Amino acid sequence: MIGELHQLRQLCWVLGSIGRILAIAYTRVAVLSETKLHIDGKAIAQQIQAEIAQKIAEYRSQVNQVPGLAVIMVGDNPASSAYVRNKETACRRVGMQSFGSHLPSSTQQAELESLIDQLNHNDQVHGILVQLPLPSHLDAIPLLHRIHPDKDADGLHPNNLGKLLRGEQGLRSCTPAGVMKLLEHTNIDLAGKHAVVVGRSILVGKPLALMLLAANATVTIAHSRTPDLASITRQADILIAAVGKPEMIKAEMVKFGAVVIDVGINRITDYEGNSRLVGDVDFEQVAPVASHITPVPGGVGPMTVTMLLHNTLWSFCQKYGLT
Repeated sequence: MIGELHQLRQLCWVLGSIGRILAIAYTRVAVLSETKLHIDGKAIAQQIQAEIAQKIAEYRSQVNQVPGLAVIMVGDNPASSAYVRNKETACRRVGMQSFGSHLPSSTQQAELESLIDQLNHNDQVHGILVQLPLPSHLDAIPLLHRIHPDKDADGLHPNNLGKLLRGEQGLRSCTPAGVMKLLEHTNIDLAGKHAVVVGRSILVGKPLALMLLAANATVTIAHSRTPDLASITRQADILIAAVGKPEMIKAEMVKFGAVVIDVGINRITDYEGNSRLVGDVDFEQVAPVASHITPVPGGVGPMTVTMLLHNTLWSFCQKYGLT
């Protein structure tokens, strides 16, 4: 009888402990739910574009000129076509000139080089972008290097990447710059925070790591060869996924209350044949854990186009000495 009472007391103690743990967990989730913020990239992009449009209107009255963006697209890649249409629509929205060059897949390297040379010398063009990917017979790197650094709207010329490394003013790669603007507009203080960037591409991972470092974050870059990736990502105050793998980041890989930025955009098809866009983060799993999170679509994507406009305006201002 005494033994049974002892076992009963032990069981009550265990059940009480479990109850206390669950209560604490419930309280933490409730607090986080009250403060959780889905970062609305579309709304932030619209706000910045409205500011760009206002500046262009002011500058038009001062110098009787407006910025011009030239986008070169080769072939008929559906995704590229959609991106280019978005960029041209955004130009019209803010009052910027758009110089679109939509070329057939058979276009040769020399033809593109000649076109870039013409745009480099065109005074009405202040930003040039070569839409990637290009058809397989074309070499993108020499074409990107051929763009004049002052008109490098995508911030990928070695001169501009070098300025980023040195902490000097210059054109910044659009997607990483868009991520930084999202964090800025969401009032997230990066100083002293541990930022983990999953992805090391020259388009996003590497330049973004440098931008975060310049904002006084402590930065870790992880990638496909990083062993025990989850042990790294769980340390992040700011977790940025840019790997191109659908819904790779799961809830168990994220620290409670972390800020999660999803740069990925992937199209997946379910067993019924329906397709949809998803990011590199499993949004449904991670959203309850994160304090702030970007959705896909509607998070980082709209900011990339906006920063392209921002870069073109910056080049225009540099040319005419405007502030």
